[in-house]
Amino acid sequence: MTKDIKKNPTVSLVLGSGGARGLAHIGIIEVLEEQGFKIESISGSSMGALVGGIYAAGELEQYRKWVTALETFDMLRLLDVSFSGSAIFKGERIINTLRDLIGSWNIEDLPISFTAVATELDRGKELWFSKGPLFNAIRASIAFPTIFSAVEHRGRKLVDGGLTNPIPIAPTLRDMTDLTIAVSLSGKRSEKPVPVQPKPEPSSLTDKYHQLVVEFIDGLQKKNNHKQEDTGFFEVISRSIDAMQNSIARFMLAAYSPDILIEIPKDCCTIYEFDRAVELIEIGRQKADEAVKNYRQRN
Repeated sequence: MTKDIKKNPTVSLVLGSGGARGLAHIGIIEVLEEQGFKIESISGSSMGALVGGIYAAGELEQYRKWVTALETFDMLRLLDVSFSGSAIFKGERIINTLRDLIGSWNIEDLPISFTAVATELDRGKELWFSKGPLFNAIRASIAFPTIFSAVEHRGRKLVDGGLTNPIPIAPTLRDMTDLTIAVSLSGKRSEKPVPVQPKPEPSSLTDKYHQLVVEFIDGLQKKNNHKQEDTGFFEVISRSIDAMQNSIARFMLAAYSPDILIEIPKDCCTIYEFDRAVELIEIGRQKADEAVKNYRQRN
């Protein structure tokens, strides 16, 4: 059953998880606004929670300018190495930087309804944040295992929301909006191969320190490898979690069918290529434009 198209339909927007692919959410939101959609509610997991929360605060353009200016070593400066043994990075420096950039908000005070989804590690259940400090909720939602440390919240240990709900449509089911638009970052593989970005040479002591961080991560990928073609430790974990999220995403889309589904190719970048923001935002714009045109043609 299709819905009548209004001139400016209200929208519940669901933003999925998928690491750096989540930067495509920026371009998608831009196209939806340009096409006259009025976003009244947002639900997001992981990068979907980060981009969605910043948009709900009215600061997406500020974030866009900041993230598109990031280069590889700028990104590395935001990473605070953890020596806890449970994750490579603490994740506090990036959140504090974003809080300084965007401002401190409580979710209940945002001009747009917003829900961030995290995963309660011990019970294996999703947890919804619909009130409280915005960046505390985002920090919990992006706590990707082995990369960022888990978050302690009221005696519970929280990690990435994409582990249990990579496309969190359920928090929007009670919304009184005209349409539900969901974004999956686990779309079909693109025909073009993923380009490899060259690594810049370090030019200072600070850059050399961050080069060591890069080499450390690369070392994790090569750990226990005896053949050149073997898949590295870090890549095995990220691929495994990605495959699990893809399966859950398919289940969620079958259970809760959105009015418009926008799919970003799962191989358009690796999960940590945040220095490709301009390209990823453009991919989001293209896929959103295609999905909206297809929906309007069907209706």
